[in-house]
Amino acid sequence: MQTAEGVVLPGERAPVRVNMDRWRAGLPPDAWPDPLPASGEIGRRDVFAVAEAYRAGSASPRQLLTAVLVWGYGPIGYGPWRATRSLDADPDGKRLAYALEAVSTPAPDEDALGTAYRRFGDPDRARLPWLGPGLFTKVLYFVGYRRGVGGVQPLILDRVVAGLLPAEAGVGRRNGWSSEEWLAYLRWAAEQARVRAVEADEVEMTVAGGG
Repeated sequence: MQTAEGVVLPGERAPVRVNMDRWRAGLPPDAWPDPLPASGEIGRRDVFAVAEAYRAGSASPRQLLTAVLVWGYGPIGYGPWRATRSLDADPDGKRLAYALEAVSTPAPDEDALGTAYRRFGDPDRARLPWLGPGLFTKVLYFVGYRRGVGGVQPLILDRVVAGLLPAEAGVGRRNGWSSEEWLAYLRWAAEQARVRAVEADEVEMTVAGGG
């Protein structure tokens, strides 16, 4: 494993290890993001690279979702099956593009983050099967995070994180969080990051690691 300046980010414990052949065999060919490392060791930086390509127009919404889900599910056996169900429900990527429109700008603010979160729950225009808040906040994190600028940033909120957050973070449930709960958590993390002089996602990683 390389240092934080290499594969992993500050606070990231290790890359996720996946069976790349199994994932590639199970997913539609057009949805596969070529930049993912063939070794099967995928760090957050690798997914951020696909997200950057998406914002630049050189990766499709489906390729972006694949990158996030490969990293998010990791070695879990049902990962490719669930990812395929999500992708099949959005064959042209329009639902994802609509959900991510507000956070694909150079500097998405709190209003944009709240809009994107709510759009992922819109059954008519954006919601996808097997893509609840624990996963779509991962998509929002990789597309909307702006490293080095401080302030409120999109972060992952899944059951692990929610179960370890202190009460003052404003998250009162283990799943099904509202956009207001997510934004309260982001504000709390932003303040923690300011006090500790670290990135907001390092706060999330510390929480997820039990720190």
